[in-house]
Amino acid sequence: MIAINSAAKWMTVGLFAVHALACNYHKQPLEQASGPKPEPEAPVHFASQGGKEKKVQIPYYPLRSPADLDRLMAQIGEARVVLLGEASHGTREYYLWRAALSKRLIQEKGFSFIAVEGEWADSYRVNNFIKGPRQDSAAAVKLLRTYNRWPTWMWGNHEVASLVKWLNHHNQQAARPRQVGFFGLDVYCVWESLADIVPHLESRDAQAAQAAQRAQQCFKPYSNDAQQYALAIARADKSCWTETNRLWKYLEKLTGGAVPKNEELFVAQQHALVAMNGEKYYRAMTTSNAESWNVRDKHMMQTLQRLLELHGPQSKAIVWEHNTHVGDARYTDMASSAEVNVGQLARQQLGRENVFIVGFGSYQGSVIAADAWGAPIKQMLVPEAKAGSWEDLLHAVGPADKLVLSQDLRDNPYFKRRLGHRAIGVVYNPRTERFGNYVPSVIPQRYDAFIYLDKTTALHPLETPVKANEPPDLYPSGT
Repeated sequence: MIAINSAAKWMTVGLFAVHALACNYHKQPLEQASGPKPEPEAPVHFASQGGKEKKVQIPYYPLRSPADLDRLMAQIGEARVVLLGEASHGTREYYLWRAALSKRLIQEKGFSFIAVEGEWADSYRVNNFIKGPRQDSAAAVKLLRTYNRWPTWMWGNHEVASLVKWLNHHNQQAARPRQVGFFGLDVYCVWESLADIVPHLESRDAQAAQAAQRAQQCFKPYSNDAQQYALAIARADKSCWTETNRLWKYLEKLTGGAVPKNEELFVAQQHALVAMNGEKYYRAMTTSNAESWNVRDKHMMQTLQRLLELHGPQSKAIVWEHNTHVGDARYTDMASSAEVNVGQLARQQLGRENVFIVGFGSYQGSVIAADAWGAPIKQMLVPEAKAGSWEDLLHAVGPADKLVLSQDLRDNPYFKRRLGHRAIGVVYNPRTERFGNYVPSVIPQRYDAFIYLDKTTALHPLETPVKANEPPDLYPSGT
């Protein structure tokens, strides 16, 4: 969750003017795809850098209903991991289209679980809920209010509640080993993980339980405040590195270093991993934005790998995270700061042929965000995309929702360059976004496909009181 503002160097870009002449040919619906090739529509003109004009084609497929995802489903093929992005954490349509695609992947391709950019402990409660008895919408809403750290709306919203209810009903038809899961990949909630791990260990391993209690005591003076802990690190007053690493080694020893097949032991071990990497994240945050970012994304990738091992060699995963995490960092300006992300790591560790990345974006609309860290949430207008940006080009070829396949763009020299690509964080200022909310990206390499939604709306957050004395999630990055 990187900071989408001028303070975060990996997200800060100057005025990025793209000059081109674009034209579009409108691909026929799936059922007509084998027919004659459609004629290109009239070109859209942009001034080039040299004062010349150039025609650039952006092939696309119209996107009107989940049935229009057939072409995307075919492209995904046998990929084991499908990463679904979003250009903000507060846009209704990103959640709805990811849910629609996730349902099809589960029903038609047998995907095993959804892993999200959320806390492990809260998300595991969702996992237990969807695998339990049949529940209604009211129960799903009540459950999601447990996501009570700021920004509460990321997973505490009515759009996710609808998906959680669907997953619960879908799982009624399957025995537990074959039920679809829901897990959090993130590194936050160190305090809660340390509290939750003790009951798992007390009857299993006394030494490990004592190690967990010592780690709890180490963090206790900071009152669940990660910033207080980070300040103590900066002053060299205290570090809980020794305690969290000792706890992790005890948990690794229980399984001989392997990922446990027993889910209860897996959960306990994951709590220890969150504590260790969370401490490392807050410690790195005091000295390096790049290092803290890498700690977090490497933790999320490690957790994804562990979940795949837990679910067996035939398991498949759907990942929901911001574009800044799923879109391969090597094809953005993040690479110049030696920053990595989940999309890059997944391709490197699992093989590019086994990973499929879908980016999301829009031209204008509204979004849920806040003016500052911990501030009240509000609905904000999202202005028209910056001239020459990726979103601006897609709007220029026609103000309709579109599916763009990267394979149709990779041979075009124009798309080998970096284009500005909008990214909105949980802290957002529409008036200044053109100065810091566009990530230079080689789009057809960063993603395998892109879902463009011309005009989007704010999601519907639950009314959830923010838990006192808890560090905000996504700090300091924003995504």
